[in-house]
Amino acid sequence: MTDQRESGWVLDPKYDANGLVTAVITDEADGTVLMVGHMNAEALAKSIESRCATFFSRSRQRLWQKGESSGNVLHIVEMRIDCDQDAIWIIARPQGPTCHTGARSCFYRKVTDGGLEPV
Repeated sequence: MTDQRESGWVLDPKYDANGLVTAVITDEADGTVLMVGHMNAEALAKSIESRCATFFSRSRQRLWQKGESSGNVLHIVEMRIDCDQDAIWIIARPQGPTCHTGARSCFYRKVTDGGLEPV
């Protein structure tokens, strides 16, 4: 029998040992994977409330709203959680490039036998 986390209708994220869940962000327009980030409970709550993607930066050890310095905000269209509630899928409308390099997506290179190639 599955538990309420897996079959119920209550949001009950299963955070890892660091208090984080992984968030995958895709573009509403065409489904392109834009980025992957991490959310703690506060980042998730702010994202739900503001409808703008907010994450927890593991390197800076603080919350950050995507676009807070660049203006390239990710407007949340829909949020989904996986079956055991340990990963979030955000379908977003990006306001500008998502990657800090200026690329539309953080996934702008493919892995080949010879190394990396642009997509």
